[in-house]
Amino acid sequence: MTAELREKGRCVNEKRVARIMRRFSITGIRLRGRVRTTVPDPAASPVPDLFQRDFTATEPGRKYMGDITYLPLAGGKFLRLTTGLDCFSRKVVGWSIAGHMRTGLVADALRMAVSTRGRLSGAVVRSDHGAQYGSRAFAGLCDQLGVTRSMGAVGISAGNAACESFHASLKRETLQGAHDYGDADTRRQTVFAWLTRYNTRRRHSANGHLNPNAYEHRHHNAELTPAA
Repeated sequence: MTAELREKGRCVNEKRVARIMRRFSITGIRLRGRVRTTVPDPAASPVPDLFQRDFTATEPGRKYMGDITYLPLAGGKFLRLTTGLDCFSRKVVGWSIAGHMRTGLVADALRMAVSTRGRLSGAVVRSDHGAQYGSRAFAGLCDQLGVTRSMGAVGISAGNAACESFHASLKRETLQGAHDYGDADTRRQTVFAWLTRYNTRRRHSANGHLNPNAYEHRHHNAELTPAA
Protein backbone atom coordinates (compact mmCIF):
# COMPACT_ATOMS: atom_id res chain seq x y z
CA MET A 1 0.00 0.00 0.00
CA THR A 2 2.79 2.42 0.89
CA ALA A 3 4.67 1.68 -2.34
CA GLU A 4 1.50 2.24 -4.39
CA LEU A 5 0.87 5.62 -2.77
CA ARG A 6 4.48 6.73 -3.20
CA GLU A 7 4.42 5.89 -6.91
CA LYS A 8 1.37 8.13 -7.23
CA GLY A 9 3.28 11.03 -5.68
CA ARG A 10 2.09 10.78 -2.07
CA CYS A 11 4.78 11.45 0.53
CA VAL A 12 3.90 8.85 3.19
CA ASN A 13 5.67 6.25 5.31
CA GLU A 14 4.52 2.83 6.44
CA LYS A 15 3.63 3.97 9.96
CA ARG A 16 1.27 6.66 8.69
CA VAL A 17 -0.40 4.22 6.26
CA ALA A 18 -0.85 1.66 9.06
CA ARG A 19 -2.30 4.35 11.37
CA ILE A 20 -4.84 5.47 8.76
CA MET A 21 -5.79 1.89 7.96
CA ARG A 22 -6.44 1.22 11.66
CA ARG A 23 -8.51 4.40 11.98
CA PHE A 24 -10.85 3.33 9.15
CA SER A 25 -10.75 -0.41 10.05
CA ILE A 26 -9.07 -1.38 6.77
CA THR A 27 -7.63 -4.88 7.09
CA GLY A 28 -6.56 -7.75 4.88
CA ILE A 29 -8.91 -10.61 4.10
CA ARG A 30 -8.13 -13.79 6.01
CA LEU A 31 -8.32 -17.24 4.49
CA ARG A 32 -10.25 -20.19 5.86
CA GLY A 33 -8.88 -23.67 6.54
CA ARG A 34 -6.72 -25.53 4.03
CA VAL A 35 -7.52 -28.59 1.95
CA ARG A 36 -4.90 -31.30 1.52
CA THR A 37 -3.80 -31.68 -2.11
CA THR A 38 -0.54 -33.63 -1.81
CA VAL A 39 -1.15 -37.36 -2.24
CA PRO A 40 2.20 -39.09 -2.87
CA ASP A 41 2.57 -42.08 -5.15
CA PRO A 42 4.43 -44.83 -3.22
CA ALA A 43 5.62 -46.36 -6.49
CA ALA A 44 7.21 -43.17 -7.81
CA SER A 45 10.97 -43.04 -8.33
CA PRO A 46 12.83 -40.83 -5.83
CA VAL A 47 13.60 -37.27 -6.94
CA PRO A 48 16.40 -35.29 -5.23
CA ASP A 49 15.90 -31.99 -3.43
CA LEU A 50 18.01 -29.60 -5.53
CA PHE A 51 16.59 -26.45 -3.93
CA GLN A 52 17.45 -27.18 -0.30
CA ARG A 53 14.90 -24.56 0.75
CA ASP A 54 16.53 -21.90 -1.43
CA PHE A 55 13.61 -20.46 -3.42
CA THR A 56 15.61 -17.59 -4.90
CA ALA A 57 17.32 -17.25 -8.28
CA THR A 58 19.85 -14.82 -9.72
CA GLU A 59 18.02 -14.51 -13.06
CA PRO A 60 14.73 -15.49 -14.68
CA GLY A 61 14.20 -18.88 -16.27
CA ARG A 62 16.52 -20.91 -14.03
CA LYS A 63 14.36 -22.17 -11.17
CA TYR A 64 10.62 -22.76 -11.08
CA MET A 65 8.25 -24.08 -8.43
CA GLY A 66 4.84 -25.65 -8.89
CA ASP A 67 1.90 -26.61 -6.71
CA ILE A 68 -1.80 -27.55 -6.82
CA THR A 69 -4.67 -26.03 -4.87
CA TYR A 70 -8.44 -26.50 -4.67
CA LEU A 71 -10.92 -23.83 -5.80
CA PRO A 72 -14.33 -24.24 -4.11
CA LEU A 73 -17.51 -24.05 -6.20
CA ALA A 74 -21.18 -23.89 -5.23
CA GLY A 75 -22.73 -27.13 -4.01
CA GLY A 76 -19.55 -28.41 -2.36
CA LYS A 77 -17.74 -29.06 -5.64
CA PHE A 78 -14.14 -28.17 -6.43
CA LEU A 79 -11.90 -27.40 -9.36
CA ARG A 80 -8.13 -27.77 -9.21
CA LEU A 81 -5.60 -25.09 -10.08
CA THR A 82 -1.92 -25.71 -10.65
CA THR A 83 0.56 -22.88 -11.12
CA GLY A 84 4.22 -22.53 -11.96
CA LEU A 85 6.20 -19.60 -10.51
CA ASP A 86 9.63 -18.33 -11.47
CA CYS A 87 11.78 -18.17 -8.35
CA PHE A 88 13.52 -15.00 -9.54
CA SER A 89 10.46 -12.73 -9.80
CA ARG A 90 7.59 -14.94 -8.54
CA LYS A 91 6.03 -14.47 -11.98
CA VAL A 92 3.29 -16.93 -12.95
CA VAL A 93 4.66 -18.51 -16.11
CA GLY A 94 2.20 -21.40 -16.38
CA TRP A 95 -1.13 -22.44 -14.95
CA SER A 96 -3.95 -24.88 -15.58
CA ILE A 97 -7.47 -25.40 -14.20
CA ALA A 98 -9.39 -28.68 -14.39
CA GLY A 99 -11.99 -30.75 -12.62
CA HIS A 100 -9.59 -33.65 -12.14
CA MET A 101 -6.26 -34.42 -10.45
CA ARG A 102 -4.64 -36.37 -13.29
CA THR A 103 -1.13 -35.73 -14.58
CA GLY A 104 -2.52 -33.65 -17.44
CA LEU A 105 -3.27 -30.89 -14.94
CA VAL A 106 0.40 -30.25 -14.15
CA ALA A 107 1.59 -31.14 -17.65
CA ASP A 108 -0.61 -28.42 -19.18
CA ALA A 109 0.85 -25.83 -16.78
CA LEU A 110 4.37 -26.89 -17.77
CA ARG A 111 3.53 -26.61 -21.47
CA MET A 112 2.12 -23.13 -20.87
CA ALA A 113 5.39 -22.19 -19.17
CA VAL A 114 7.23 -23.24 -22.33
CA SER A 115 4.92 -21.01 -24.35
CA THR A 116 5.53 -18.10 -21.94
CA ARG A 117 9.29 -18.44 -21.77
CA GLY A 118 10.02 -19.88 -25.19
CA ARG A 119 12.04 -22.73 -23.70
CA LEU A 120 12.69 -24.42 -20.35
CA SER A 121 15.82 -26.38 -21.26
CA GLY A 122 18.31 -26.30 -18.40
CA ALA A 123 15.77 -25.15 -15.81
CA VAL A 124 14.96 -26.87 -12.52
CA VAL A 125 11.31 -27.37 -11.60
CA ARG A 126 10.51 -27.95 -7.94
CA SER A 127 7.28 -29.54 -6.67
CA ASP A 128 5.91 -31.48 -3.72
CA HIS A 129 5.48 -35.26 -3.69
CA GLY A 130 2.03 -35.32 -5.26
CA ALA A 131 1.31 -38.29 -7.51
CA GLN A 132 0.88 -35.98 -10.52
CA TYR A 133 4.40 -34.58 -10.25
CA GLY A 134 5.85 -38.01 -9.50
CA SER A 135 4.21 -39.78 -12.44
CA ARG A 136 6.13 -41.33 -15.32
CA ALA A 137 4.21 -39.16 -17.77
CA PHE A 138 5.32 -35.94 -16.08
CA ALA A 139 8.89 -37.20 -15.76
CA GLY A 140 8.88 -38.03 -19.46
CA LEU A 141 7.62 -34.56 -20.37
CA CYS A 142 10.35 -32.96 -18.25
CA ASP A 143 12.99 -35.08 -20.00
CA GLN A 144 11.57 -34.08 -23.36
CA LEU A 145 11.75 -30.38 -22.46
CA GLY A 146 15.21 -30.61 -20.89
CA VAL A 147 13.86 -29.86 -17.41
CA THR A 148 15.38 -31.24 -14.21
CA ARG A 149 12.89 -32.20 -11.48
CA SER A 150 13.34 -31.41 -7.79
CA MET A 151 11.23 -32.40 -4.79
CA GLY A 152 11.54 -31.32 -1.18
CA ALA A 153 11.79 -33.59 1.81
CA VAL A 154 8.58 -35.36 2.82
CA GLY A 155 6.82 -33.86 5.84
CA ILE A 156 8.65 -30.50 5.83
CA SER A 157 5.92 -27.85 5.91
CA ALA A 158 8.23 -25.03 4.85
CA GLY A 159 9.30 -26.92 1.74
CA ASN A 160 6.57 -25.46 -0.45
CA ALA A 161 5.79 -22.33 1.53
CA ALA A 162 6.27 -19.90 -1.37
CA CYS A 163 3.68 -21.60 -3.60
CA GLU A 164 1.27 -22.12 -0.72
CA SER A 165 1.53 -18.45 0.22
CA PHE A 166 0.83 -17.50 -3.40
CA HIS A 167 -2.28 -19.68 -3.56
CA ALA A 168 -3.46 -18.37 -0.18
CA SER A 169 -3.20 -14.79 -1.50
CA LEU A 170 -5.06 -15.72 -4.67
CA LYS A 171 -7.99 -17.27 -2.83
CA ARG A 172 -8.07 -14.62 -0.12
CA GLU A 173 -8.24 -11.78 -2.63
CA THR A 174 -10.60 -13.40 -5.13
CA LEU A 175 -13.03 -15.01 -2.69
CA GLN A 176 -13.03 -11.93 -0.42
CA GLY A 177 -14.64 -13.85 2.43
CA ALA A 178 -17.11 -15.83 0.30
CA HIS A 179 -17.42 -19.61 0.74
CA ASP A 180 -17.08 -20.37 -2.99
CA TYR A 181 -16.76 -18.87 -6.46
CA GLY A 182 -20.24 -19.87 -7.59
CA ASP A 183 -20.19 -21.57 -11.00
CA ALA A 184 -17.13 -22.79 -12.90
CA ASP A 185 -17.21 -20.08 -15.58
CA THR A 186 -17.27 -17.29 -13.01
CA ARG A 187 -14.39 -18.88 -11.17
CA ARG A 188 -12.30 -19.21 -14.36
CA GLN A 189 -12.83 -15.55 -15.25
CA THR A 190 -12.08 -14.38 -11.71
CA VAL A 191 -8.87 -16.39 -11.38
CA PHE A 192 -7.65 -15.48 -14.87
CA ALA A 193 -8.16 -11.78 -14.12
CA TRP A 194 -6.29 -12.07 -10.81
CA LEU A 195 -3.35 -13.94 -12.37
CA THR A 196 -3.06 -11.31 -15.08
CA ARG A 197 -3.14 -8.51 -12.52
CA TYR A 198 -0.64 -10.37 -10.34
CA ASN A 199 1.99 -10.42 -13.10
CA THR A 200 1.37 -6.89 -14.34
CA ARG A 201 0.17 -4.86 -11.35
CA ARG A 202 0.45 -6.58 -7.97
CA ARG A 203 3.50 -5.54 -5.99
CA HIS A 204 5.65 -8.18 -4.30
CA SER A 205 7.88 -7.51 -1.31
CA ALA A 206 10.52 -9.93 -2.61
CA ASN A 207 10.77 -7.77 -5.76
CA GLY A 208 11.41 -4.51 -3.96
CA HIS A 209 7.68 -3.79 -4.20
CA LEU A 210 7.62 -4.14 -7.99
CA ASN A 211 5.25 -6.41 -9.87
CA PRO A 212 6.87 -9.54 -11.45
CA ASN A 213 6.89 -8.17 -15.01
CA ALA A 214 8.40 -4.86 -13.94
CA TYR A 215 11.02 -6.64 -11.84
CA GLU A 216 12.11 -8.83 -14.74
CA HIS A 217 12.08 -5.82 -17.08
CA ARG A 218 14.40 -3.94 -14.75
CA HIS A 219 16.73 -6.95 -14.59
CA HIS A 220 16.90 -7.24 -18.39
CA ASN A 221 17.57 -3.50 -18.75
CA ALA A 222 20.38 -3.72 -16.21
CA GLU A 223 21.98 -6.54 -18.21
CA LEU A 224 21.83 -4.46 -21.39
CA THR A 225 23.31 -1.35 -19.77
CA PRO A 226 27.11 -1.32 -20.17
CA ALA A 227 29.18 -0.84 -17.04
CA ALA A 228 30.68 2.64 -16.60
